[in-house]
Amino acid sequence: MLDFDTCNAARLARDAAYDGVFFTAVRTTGIYCRPVCPVRAPLTKNIRFYPSAAAAERAGFRPCLRCRPETAPFGPAWNGTLTTVSRALRLIDEGALDSASVTALAERLGIGARHLSRLFAAHVGASPLQVAQTRRMQRAKRLLDTTTLPMAEIARQAGFGSLRRFNTAFATLYGRTPSSLRRPQ
Repeated sequence: MLDFDTCNAARLARDAAYDGVFFTAVRTTGIYCRPVCPVRAPLTKNIRFYPSAAAAERAGFRPCLRCRPETAPFGPAWNGTLTTVSRALRLIDEGALDSASVTALAERLGIGARHLSRLFAAHVGASPLQVAQTRRMQRAKRLLDTTTLPMAEIARQAGFGSLRRFNTAFATLYGRTPSSLRRPQ
């Protein structure tokens, strides 16, 4: 946490470089703000500084309705729908679409499948299934290059439901069989 004088100078200057770095809480109103809040600056004797919105709330302050400090930069709410897409990508990396549907993934995220597809189109430029397929192929290619596992085991570890689907996907993407791309050991 920065020292009081640095925080106070940034608050008075409404310095955007400190937005999200600390939060100003006003004892007399019970409200906490971002350093860039456009409201009239409170008296210095009535303020305290906190390193996070959660710390200010834990101390009993409520968020300002004008600057919305709970949506400070780099927080999940600040990132908006990108946060949802990032969570979905992490779940896909963990294999969420290897055995479940896009609808099940959307339910885990608390949104509808159509909305998830729209978010992926806007942020990623591909559907969740296309992303999952690409990630499976990347895993399979990495396993082909770095291991001597049998093809059936590579297909299983990469997230394919069957060896046949693995071979078909590989032939579609690379125009050849997986074994033809395997580096000699």
